[in-house]
Amino acid sequence: MIDTIGTDIGEGEERLRLEVEDGIALLTLCRPGTLNGWSWESTRQLGLLADRIRFDPAVRAVLLRAEGRAFCAGIDVTAPGGAMTGDSAAQRTRNYYEGIRWVHERFAVLSRLPQPVVAAVQGYCLGFGFELALMADIRVAADDAVFALPEARLGVAVDAGGDLRIAREAGAGWAKLLALTGRRIDAVTAERLGLVQLVVPPAELDTTARALAAEIAANAPLAVQGIKRAVDAYADAALPAALDRVAMTAALTLTSEDAREGYTAQAARRPPRFGGA
Repeated sequence: MIDTIGTDIGEGEERLRLEVEDGIALLTLCRPGTLNGWSWESTRQLGLLADRIRFDPAVRAVLLRAEGRAFCAGIDVTAPGGAMTGDSAAQRTRNYYEGIRWVHERFAVLSRLPQPVVAAVQGYCLGFGFELALMADIRVAADDAVFALPEARLGVAVDAGGDLRIAREAGAGWAKLLALTGRRIDAVTAERLGLVQLVVPPAELDTTARALAAEIAANAPLAVQGIKRAVDAYADAALPAALDRVAMTAALTLTSEDAREGYTAQAARRPPRFGGA
């Protein structure tokens, strides 16, 4: 039996959809027309739905997935309200800093759920999409999945902590290589680095990820949740302070001339000319 959970998200405005089926919360990115591009509103809805999952006694595991040919191709630059405003550079920086801290708080609602989260990833998993997938406890990827943190190529910092989580999973060297170059890697490479736990053909992605979530959901909830908390406490010991540094670095770079140049160059399909300001 499938139970669709009501929210205060307006009809037609859904960025994510939540259903509960046989003890599994199906959390689905549902804007395939934009390659599930991420926005401030996506972040708000993620926090809202994750809170609902947290307090639902029927949910024993979560499956994070996406409709269409991409998991999430990164920021949706066409979404309204994408850029922070302010009367000065300092005020804009402050506003970005608080906005990014707010994003971290919403993402933490997902990553700190008592129930384990399995992510099913296909196609493009870039920028915010990659960072979102890294919030999951276990990642299953289709063999057509492509991962990258391209922010440095646009003149901005990685802003949701994806580079920190790569350092945790694969080591600081790989985190720096991927974040400093913006280089893309395929699913097999991601599996080799420990960023993905299983790689399957695209046709088998949903079945495999659901079966894994069901396997977890069948185990004793108190034991499962205790194991997750213990592992996270060890793995994330230094994360809060590092995320605050991430928020400030992202705020500074998002208000820089290099960021303006990076996005302008991308739109014009030319190499950026960064000046370090």
